[in-house]
Amino acid sequence: MAANTRQIQGLRLKALMVAVMTTLVIAYPVLAHWAVVSHSVAVTVASLAVLASLALVPRLAARSVVAWVLLPIVVIALALLGRGNIAWLPLYATPVCVNLFGAWIFGHTLAAGQVPLIERLARLMHEPDGISDEIARYARNVTLAWTVFLFSLAMLNLTLALLASPGGVLLMMGLQPPVTVSVETWSLFANFLNYVLAGVFFLAEYIYRQRKFPDQPYRNLIDFLQRARRVGPRVMGRAVKPNG
Repeated sequence: MAANTRQIQGLRLKALMVAVMTTLVIAYPVLAHWAVVSHSVAVTVASLAVLASLALVPRLAARSVVAWVLLPIVVIALALLGRGNIAWLPLYATPVCVNLFGAWIFGHTLAAGQVPLIERLARLMHEPDGISDEIARYARNVTLAWTVFLFSLAMLNLTLALLASPGGVLLMMGLQPPVTVSVETWSLFANFLNYVLAGVFFLAEYIYRQRKFPDQPYRNLIDFLQRARRVGPRVMGRAVKPNG
């Protein structure tokens, strides 16, 4: 009875965490764009607080000592940003850093001695039968494609941030850019279109893969996502060998 109660509480806590994280993920781009359009320091700081929460909340819930030590530091940093005139800088940096990190996640698995990230996923999802050499080559190419795509998004976000006006990075540095884009245009791309393009890229690859390799262990997109989520920790943990 006690074990069942703990299990139910664990499931409720997990569901609550998913709801909280989903809310934060949706709230950040909305608040970030609102901050840009309204030129409000308060909304800017609020959006940064949401961004920090995305990183800290799971660790805080897991009772991470590091996260609890970082919490007051983050609060102080947000307060200082609210008093200065550089509160927008983290907003400019976020889409660049997120895409660069994503490119690294895919790209570093292409190094010698590594199994490309998508190949890891494919091998785990096709266990115990394994995958053909053709699928392995395709998976490596998709890993490379994601690396290039995300790096390109990072560079495009950086370029728009540099050229944004008013309040763009170059203008904040006292430099006049050769051309400018409105800061609202940068924000629409960084906070919305950036993720739409990533979603379109994912769906286009999925549709192409289904046509190229129709014999798959998953039934549809939802089933694929569910299976990918289940094996995700093993994919990131590099538990798959080339002969796996």
